[in-house]
Amino acid sequence: MPALASRLADVKVSASVAMTIKARELAAQGVKVVSLTTGEPDFDTPRHAIEAAYKAALDGQTKYPPQGGTPALKAAVQRKFKRDNNLDYAMDEILVTNGGKQSIFNAFMATLDPGDEVVIPSPFWVSYADMAKVAGGVPVTVSCPQNNGFKLRPEDLAAAITPKTRWVLLNFPNNPTGAACSRAEMKALAEVLLRHPDVWIMTDDMYEHLVYDGFEFCTIAEVEPRLKDRTLIISGASKTYAMTGWRIGFCAGPAELIKGMFNMQGQATAGVSTVGQAAAVAALDGPQELVKERAEEYRRRRDFVVEALNQAPGIACHKPEGAFYVFPNVAGCIGKTTPAGRKIENDTDFAFALLEEAHVAVVQGAAYGMSPYVRISYATDMDSLRTACARIQDFCKGLS
Repeated sequence: MPALASRLADVKVSASVAMTIKARELAAQGVKVVSLTTGEPDFDTPRHAIEAAYKAALDGQTKYPPQGGTPALKAAVQRKFKRDNNLDYAMDEILVTNGGKQSIFNAFMATLDPGDEVVIPSPFWVSYADMAKVAGGVPVTVSCPQNNGFKLRPEDLAAAITPKTRWVLLNFPNNPTGAACSRAEMKALAEVLLRHPDVWIMTDDMYEHLVYDGFEFCTIAEVEPRLKDRTLIISGASKTYAMTGWRIGFCAGPAELIKGMFNMQGQATAGVSTVGQAAAVAALDGPQELVKERAEEYRRRRDFVVEALNQAPGIACHKPEGAFYVFPNVAGCIGKTTPAGRKIENDTDFAFALLEEAHVAVVQGAAYGMSPYVRISYATDMDSLRTACARIQDFCKGLS
């Protein structure tokens, strides 16, 4: 059989996807698994967005879409950035993509040459490093430990940047930790980046509306306008409006970069679903009260999960500022043995034993670049969270 490309040798299937598949396999066998692996809102897409998609289909908007996004959606994205972030972008500085993930992929493919470095704060969303590798880049991870709230320190960022650095990637609120940067913290990072004019800045702001306890989101191009001409902002409809399946992402940045990304998209997928774009226009321009109501429900879930996990022997859970994840430390469980006789040597062992013996699916922290932790998504209903947390507590109590 002919060989696959060598670029795949160091690229793995996402651990969250792998754990989700394993949970579904157990569920298909009749096991009642509570899955906390997927970063997907359990809410419905807003009805007015669905109705807009339906109307677009009936109106004949079912032909090939413009490669960079419909004028209507690009205009709605313009308004979103002005309303939410106080940033002005021209139409040629905006690109609509098949989910936010394609924006990141396009950017890396359009800018990275072999050996170029991408600085990524760790822990990080599993796809960042692999997408950089596929594009020929070298991911350089910077540890953001729990004792700093899982946030990137300016001195650590400064130490990571080299003459080979092409991108610095920021994701706050963060997946997997939920950590978010204050304006002062973001300003301190900006001061470092101002000293490196040849470095692109990517900010994945997919969770910008999911912040709690009065925390105010900020994005680096708004905090420091002098960085705007080399900053790419990634966003989309998936998390804010519960539209993961619609695959509507968008980004804004310098026109020359967007032009290169547009070219790359043309070689991969071309345009994005026309009816999905119509739905996204309605979501962006429609009533925003629902976003705040759902964020408040996420906060309630976060508070419950953090308190419940901290009652589990061997687990210490930090309370994050945003997103819908917690990243508890399971160091107190390492070295112990499960009731079924399985020795827990690391967080991967913990995650698999929890799934197989307690039927709760989480993702090992090793997949996100930091151990011994696990990622738990609380983007699910309270009944499931209560069941899952009770099982986790019982599982930890049974370790010896």
